[in-house]
Amino acid sequence: MYNIIYSQGGICLSDGFFADGINAGLKPADAKDMAFIYSDSECEVASVFTTNKMTAAHIKHFRQMGDFKTNFILINSKNANAMTGKAGIEDINEILSTCKSVKNPIMSSTGVIGERLPKEKIINGIKLFDYSKRDSSSAAKAIMTTDTFSKECAFKVKLDDGSSFNIGAIAKGAGMINPAMATMLCFITTDADVSKSDMQEALDEATKTTFNAISVDGDTSTNDTVLLLANKKSGAYEKEAFAEALRKVMHFLALEMVRDGEGATKLVTYNVTGAKDDAEAEIAAKALSDSLLVKTALFGEDPNWGRIASTIGASGVESNEESLKISFDSHCVYDKGNLYFDEEMEKKCAIVMQHKKFTISCDLGIDNGSFKAYGCDLGHEYVKINADYRT
Repeated sequence: MYNIIYSQGGICLSDGFFADGINAGLKPADAKDMAFIYSDSECEVASVFTTNKMTAAHIKHFRQMGDFKTNFILINSKNANAMTGKAGIEDINEILSTCKSVKNPIMSSTGVIGERLPKEKIINGIKLFDYSKRDSSSAAKAIMTTDTFSKECAFKVKLDDGSSFNIGAIAKGAGMINPAMATMLCFITTDADVSKSDMQEALDEATKTTFNAISVDGDTSTNDTVLLLANKKSGAYEKEAFAEALRKVMHFLALEMVRDGEGATKLVTYNVTGAKDDAEAEIAAKALSDSLLVKTALFGEDPNWGRIASTIGASGVESNEESLKISFDSHCVYDKGNLYFDEEMEKKCAIVMQHKKFTISCDLGIDNGSFKAYGCDLGHEYVKINADYRT
């Protein structure tokens, strides 16, 4: 057995990790726009990246490095360094060559696509780093783009034998979020004594029900990145405990991204059960979280359950109106051909939709497949933010 305890400290809770964020002039005024994560010993690295075929330069650079250990990540916001060709990779090499006394440095970027990195500003920014700083919150702020709040969390994991390890993370993401990774960066640190193979296995598995289960607008970015670093300094490890702690970190941050969806006012769980299998439940749940018609109904606080039924039917999964059940939280509006959506029920469901968080449950009544996806509403503010994003 084990005990997972929510803790403060973010990526700096884990022993031997340091971080901070600074302003290098990429953003106006004194807004933080560059961050570093540093470990005083080398780390194993596990990774998950975007499924977009147009991958950013930092992902190509990472993949060219092969099997390696590192103790340093450099992160910039405001510029995605995507669609910049070989020059984008060359820019990374030039920038990272100035990072002294670190092992196999990694770079990660987020921001506007199609512009070369401002190398001089970034290189000058690196000179401002203080590798003794342990300010996870500052680093989390520096990687924000359209985010309205920073995102971080951490857990201490106590094992039965009295040993313990830590795991923490920071992330950014608010728009261009699709359930095939999201427009996001996430950096996770741990001092658990975990092998590289166990890290990758746990990361791949947790991604399925966290970052691959959220949607803001159905668009997949060029830069989506999750990096997990382990320096093993605690000497403690238990496979099940580590996997669960990692899942908790990623689930928390995934929901924070949806909650911070550009202009979003609601965080909605789509709980699909009774599907032919888990794969079909996942298809249906993600179709609901992606549907623009569903999202706009959420924004208007209109319990238009017909859009829910229609989206499920259009998703292609095995379903029929004779076995389907739809509920808004505990209020059932449709059950196997029986309509319960009278005037009184509509008022109850409308009240549910005024809440900041609620669940839409859909029992397909076919078999035992299940999956939960997470989404938000879509309104005027989203259009406003993205209409002038480059400015």
